[in-house]
Amino acid sequence: MRKKYMNICLILGLLCLVYGLIVAIAGSGGTKFFIVWIGIAVILFALAGLLHMGIWDRIPQIVRWIFGILCGIFFLSFLVIEGMVIRQMHAQGEKNLDYVIVLGAQVHADKPSVVLKYRLDEAILYLNENPETVCIVAGGQGKNEPYSEAYGMAQYLMQNGIDKERILLEDQSKTTEENLRYSRKFLPEDAEVGIITNDFHMFRALQIAQKQGLSDVCGIAADSTKFYLPNNMLREYCAEIKFLIRSVK
Repeated sequence: MRKKYMNICLILGLLCLVYGLIVAIAGSGGTKFFIVWIGIAVILFALAGLLHMGIWDRIPQIVRWIFGILCGIFFLSFLVIEGMVIRQMHAQGEKNLDYVIVLGAQVHADKPSVVLKYRLDEAILYLNENPETVCIVAGGQGKNEPYSEAYGMAQYLMQNGIDKERILLEDQSKTTEENLRYSRKFLPEDAEVGIITNDFHMFRALQIAQKQGLSDVCGIAADSTKFYLPNNMLREYCAEIKFLIRSVK
């Protein structure tokens, strides 16, 4: 039985290590979250080593119980949160909204990042189908960006046929929370608002919007690259835990 668990840890550790390295090499949306995958791999390899050398059996039972309980709490919370994330991944919003807010993501010198392109393409589709809707593009300039995300997003929308008069730029924000807080200055009272972001990000974005006082808000989910979905889902789990802790405080 011990050898079986050791092999499971080795296999899972190798998968996490390989996936994390691929994400690191290919790029992960300007973040270093791939380090988490490598960290998980190291923990699994260390656990396999403890099992192989018989050290695990010599660890006091109370310590092993505590470790097991913590693992159980993690897996239960992970399943609950990811279940709620999945529920919002196909949000389609409503027709003829007054405004849509496109949340920012990394921009490159000549084009939006893949993540952002999904959001913008979804915005173009919605704006073409709902010609009275005004679009707010939200995002400031990061250290690794040539200009503000809002500027890059507006340029992409105009290049794809969206009238400049329908685009409002919020170019000061650095986080999703700031995206929505700063975008509120463009919104009149009782405006019907849609949030456009990637499917994996929608659940938390709607939570933040409601916390910011946007009560009449709905989600319009854009697609995402499926290969990076495990990375994005794990990242969203960590971000949701952080959001809940900050909300309690």
